[in-house]
Amino acid sequence: MNDALAETVTVTVEREISHPPEKIWRALTQPHLIQEWLMKNDFKPEVGHHFNLSGDWGGVLDCEVLAIEPNARLSYTWNFAHDDPAFALESVVTFTLVPKGGGTLLRMDQQGFRPDQKQASGGARLGWTKFFGNLEELLARGD
Repeated sequence: MNDALAETVTVTVEREISHPPEKIWRALTQPHLIQEWLMKNDFKPEVGHHFNLSGDWGGVLDCEVLAIEPNARLSYTWNFAHDDPAFALESVVTFTLVPKGGGTLLRMDQQGFRPDQKQASGGARLGWTKFFGNLEELLARGD
């Protein structure tokens, strides 16, 4: 593990979703679906692929795929360059999917918030909660 990440705060959001991991995995890895619940993107499910996430708020996140375990785990960098160090962020987002009953326990860990970035980590917790709500709405609509 990167020493810089070891001294940081991690935001974790979990949700039990009544869909199988395979269906959630598609929503996590297909660009047109990612756009519907998260942000515009040029994602490809390939380790080492660099991509951007473009938010409605005008910001662009610089990302790189770090790990892919189909239907189980996806990890990528989530970096935001900003002139104000309070808003600049170098983090890693990891999604873990665990089959549970007839559905899936979806966990998202975003690691990399500095201890002085309480506003940013709080905003991330609220943001991921909203994103997971968007994801559930997308999954409920079906394919």
